[in-house]
Amino acid sequence: MATPTKDKLWNRNYLKLLSTNFLLYFAFMLLAPLLPLYLSDTFHASKDSIGLVLSGYTITALCIRMFSGYLVDTFPRKLVLLLSYDVFALFFLGYVFAGTLLLFTLVRTLHGAPFGVTTVATSTAAIDVLPSSRRAEGIGYYGLSNNIATAISPTLALFLFSFYGSYNALFLLAFILSLVGFFVNASVDIPKRSPVKKKMPISLDRFILLRGWSQGLTMVCFSFSYGVVSTYIAIYGRDELGITNGTGVFFALLAIGLILSRLTGSKSLRQGKIVRNATEGILLSLVGYLVFAAMHNQWGYYGAALIIGLGNGHMYPAFQNMFINLATHDQRGTANSTLLVSWDMGVGIGILAGGILSHNFSFHTAFWAAWAVNLCGAIFFLLYSRLSFLRNRLR
Repeated sequence: MATPTKDKLWNRNYLKLLSTNFLLYFAFMLLAPLLPLYLSDTFHASKDSIGLVLSGYTITALCIRMFSGYLVDTFPRKLVLLLSYDVFALFFLGYVFAGTLLLFTLVRTLHGAPFGVTTVATSTAAIDVLPSSRRAEGIGYYGLSNNIATAISPTLALFLFSFYGSYNALFLLAFILSLVGFFVNASVDIPKRSPVKKKMPISLDRFILLRGWSQGLTMVCFSFSYGVVSTYIAIYGRDELGITNGTGVFFALLAIGLILSRLTGSKSLRQGKIVRNATEGILLSLVGYLVFAAMHNQWGYYGAALIIGLGNGHMYPAFQNMFINLATHDQRGTANSTLLVSWDMGVGIGILAGGILSHNFSFHTAFWAAWAVNLCGAIFFLLYSRLSFLRNRLR
């Protein structure tokens, strides 16, 4: 018997949202490996100052995402998506005209707001256009789109910078790519939801998925590690290991690990083996960060990238499914925002702590701290968080 049309995974709107999510992260991550170098070369910023400046966008994204789920669940999702995506694109022009460290800090910090809303709106819209029977699988592939962008974009950025030597050219390229994403989003048909007849009282659960607090805390630990390593990888490679053009290879290997684990893990997600996927990913990531912290050579540098990619590729979609399965149907936006708030919180703290530790002690101290926090998250998940999910899941 032929599969019903409603069960089709790769529908037109889902593909469009995959592409706009790819462009969103591609544009944003185009700057990630070079901003520490840009701040150091252009404004002569110290390591702890760099951490402070770059953590600003994460703090803003964190704050706005606490309300993003409410906005996405309350107002027309397409309107929220288009407005936030448009403002996100325009902010890239601000980098071009930010001539002082203070002005750059202001632009970078404010940029976190539209990024925070857009990521929640896009992921929630993608869930809306997926058939329920393919949702777990679709969420996994959706996450793969930003994983690939996150890995490919820094590689391209480093190549273009080595060829042109212009930071402004990258800022303008990011603006153009995100503008393309805005126009693609304008053509997406998002199912209309029935207006809410009964006004629900404002409560904390409208902004944060309280049933997922333990999963959120676990995610903070894992994203802390990622924030430390991904932010300081370029400066560490150049200053400590003499690797001047290796950051692109690092992110490429990270991408390979992400892709492989997403493809192999989609089947078990479809079968409902969410906790198993999460556990496998957590343990792999833990090994990856240990390799990075302990092996101060190219084998550790590149090998860790592949292992961390394999781990995160299993872990992240599993956690996203956990949050969705802990939420009611009218809390999809809140579930997505809670996941992203947790991720942002960990990344922001990681960037800030990594800058302080590397400035006052060494990069090695910062990377060992990243592994230690990751270990705490793994222990908490195994002893409490996974059991909490199994008790409280709604489907």
